[in-house]
Amino acid sequence: MSRNLNKLLNYSLLKISLIPIMLWIISSLVFILLRVAPGDPVDAILGSGADEVSREFLRNKLGLNEPLINQYFSYIKNILHLDFGQSLSTQEPVLNIILKSLPASLELGFFSILSSILIGFPLGLIGLRNRGKKTDYIARILGIATYAIPPFWGAMLAQLLFSVFFNISPIGGRFPIFQQQPQITGFLVLDSILSNNIIALKDSLYHLALPSITLGFLLSGIFSRSLRVNLDKTLKSDYVNAAICRGISRKKIFLNHALPNALLPIVTISGLTMASLAGGALLFEVTFSWPGIALRLHEAISQRDYTLVQGIVIFTSMLIVSLNLFVDILIAYLDPRIEY
Repeated sequence: MSRNLNKLLNYSLLKISLIPIMLWIISSLVFILLRVAPGDPVDAILGSGADEVSREFLRNKLGLNEPLINQYFSYIKNILHLDFGQSLSTQEPVLNIILKSLPASLELGFFSILSSILIGFPLGLIGLRNRGKKTDYIARILGIATYAIPPFWGAMLAQLLFSVFFNISPIGGRFPIFQQQPQITGFLVLDSILSNNIIALKDSLYHLALPSITLGFLLSGIFSRSLRVNLDKTLKSDYVNAAICRGISRKKIFLNHALPNALLPIVTISGLTMASLAGGALLFEVTFSWPGIALRLHEAISQRDYTLVQGIVIFTSMLIVSLNLFVDILIAYLDPRIEY
């Protein structure tokens, strides 16, 4: 047992040691791409009609007149201290902007994953139970269709149906603009529960329902197909046939042996999907005017806000890499077939 734990620890340390290298590569690419991109951040802040004295003063203030190599080393040094600088457009610390926007993306991502599991698992089980029948083909087609639909197109279609035609859901936003939001953790559903504010809880769930269910529906095809394929493969394995020959009930075999093994790949998919959603589904958040980190990134790009774009990309990269690392270690711990 201790030997396996030592191997797992060594495996974890090896994975962790790769994180600084990956983040350095990502940070360097972001720095280079933003510098070679067309446009001038000074023009974005002052406008193209500003006089040369004001433009030069702002360039010196932002450090844009320094040699590129000096800008790069200063940029890397600040990142190591988790100092992402100040937004060029609002002069607010970038880290504060990220921490304000991140809970909205995480909340949307969590409820979207929950919705996708609640939709995808029954579809996968129904298709497997009715293998070769009409129900199976319908479940398969639905799984492929949801996987193929672009998220932004699905979001606009959901808005058109449920917000415009049926008028049963708000077209966008996270909370009514005329009401005071509960401010505790930044997660509105959790904050409403903690503050015992039933009205705020209803409003937050009302605004969250359409985007989370829509995104969950679009992601459900991944879960339904993965569960169906893995469960079908597991039920045909030798150890399941051996258990049937020993007289163990099929229900017990399914719940205690087949399903847990089939769910292992689902854990990986859930972790990777949550990691990508934590960084924000860019066009999805823009379509629903969801005030998450992806919407802030879209605004920063349009405003040529170098520091904010850099900060958001690097921070979300850290988050995604950390979540992927956690999933890798969790799978290595849960699945004895993995050698490390």
